[in-house]
Amino acid sequence: MDSTDHVSVDWDAARDTNRANWDDRVPIHEGAYDVAALDDPAHRSDVVRDDLPALTPWLPGGTLAGLDVCHLQCHIGTDTVSLAREGARLTGVDFSAPALASAAALADRLGLEVTWVETDVLDARAAVAGDFDVVYTSIGTICWLDDLDRWAAQVAGLLRPGGVFFIRDGHPALYALDEDAPELVTRHRYFPDGTAQQWEDAGTYVGEGTVANTRTYEWPHPLSEVVNALLGAGLRLRRLDEGRTLPWRFSPRMEEDGHGSWVWPAADRDRMPTTFTIVATRD
Repeated sequence: MDSTDHVSVDWDAARDTNRANWDDRVPIHEGAYDVAALDDPAHRSDVVRDDLPALTPWLPGGTLAGLDVCHLQCHIGTDTVSLAREGARLTGVDFSAPALASAAALADRLGLEVTWVETDVLDARAAVAGDFDVVYTSIGTICWLDDLDRWAAQVAGLLRPGGVFFIRDGHPALYALDEDAPELVTRHRYFPDGTAQQWEDAGTYVGEGTVANTRTYEWPHPLSEVVNALLGAGLRLRRLDEGRTLPWRFSPRMEEDGHGSWVWPAADRDRMPTTFTIVATRD
């Protein structure tokens, strides 16, 4: 994996480049996400299984049942249909047409009714009809976005009064590490300066196979920037947590925890967070 830092790139060009890469990922991820496990009506994706205990205490009656939920950056829909199985009315949003086609086919096969919207997440409020009790995004999402103030404005605009926003994502301290180093060593920027990190990688974070469109652009977002973007959009911060597990293998040194997640070796597990989780509400 090759990277170049401090790359100046127009957002539209960066988004289109990233979309081509994510379009290519769809068939790889269809084979790697254990989609067949969803044939069991009781099955939930590992991501949703981990997120529900952190989300549901903030919901009316402690359940998603009967609520309108918007899932931003939903990819091939495994988490979206898992949320729908909790009794919610789901709208899934993504910028990749092949990903949404895969998601729609999955929902149809499972007999679940989901609304799918193809749009840049930074234009979500204009593209999505209605408002929502819950806006949900998880995991590996905001590193692909250059403007978190614009992102947070979409979230706030989609929420109805009293609505709940939930995000779990990779911790920015994790993303600053050299994933191939034999110990915890910082390699990449933690703080933003308006420029992107350009990556060239034919692989993806999970599954066998390679992509034809190998270039992607990412932006570092420190935890303070995420929190301040949400506060600036008028949301009320309810809870912030940091985690020790990750649903993909960030580093070859990571070990499976036996529950579908990856953790640092025992000696490092309390030294470096892997995720953060934020719950916020709209007054």
